[in-house]
Amino acid sequence: MTAAVRGYGDELMGFLVGLTGNPSEADEIFGALCEKLWRALPAFRWESSFRVWAYVVARNEFFHARRGPGSVKRRGALEDASVEAAIAQVRTTTAAYRRTEVKDAFTRLRESLEPDERILLGLRVDRGLEWVDIARVLSAPDADIKREAATLRKRFERLKHRLRELARAQGIIE
Repeated sequence: MTAAVRGYGDELMGFLVGLTGNPSEADEIFGALCEKLWRALPAFRWESSFRVWAYVVARNEFFHARRGPGSVKRRGALEDASVEAAIAQVRTTTAAYRRTEVKDAFTRLRESLEPDERILLGLRVDRGLEWVDIARVLSAPDADIKREAATLRKRFERLKHRLRELARAQGIIE
């Protein structure tokens, strides 16, 4: 689990910051996410890569946090100090963002999107996941993954077009 947090922690934290638009809220969710991954790891069935599974759990924790105040709770320290240290490292190293004016403008555009659209954009653009893996993250367990992947590709194309038009309208791009 320590290796997983060190390997994917920055990526998952960035994903959560992109979803929430709030680093401190993302930090709370990240703590709950790491605990959930730690506790659920023995039940992980390798039906997908660990990375994809971690994104599914992160998305679920994000939506769980949106249910209401106080819904994200950590039960305390994990049994493994090295995991806690890895979590602390991710939290302290990811907080230093460097943003330019254009990046800030695109961040505001992304924040105007619905959560599902931000998730889709983040998984494809920021994380570079394949369509089949994105479908696994976003679809119901019994869904036809190939069909879902094709649907998500089309949805992504429409989303890109809409973002391009919004960016032009706001003078971000020509």
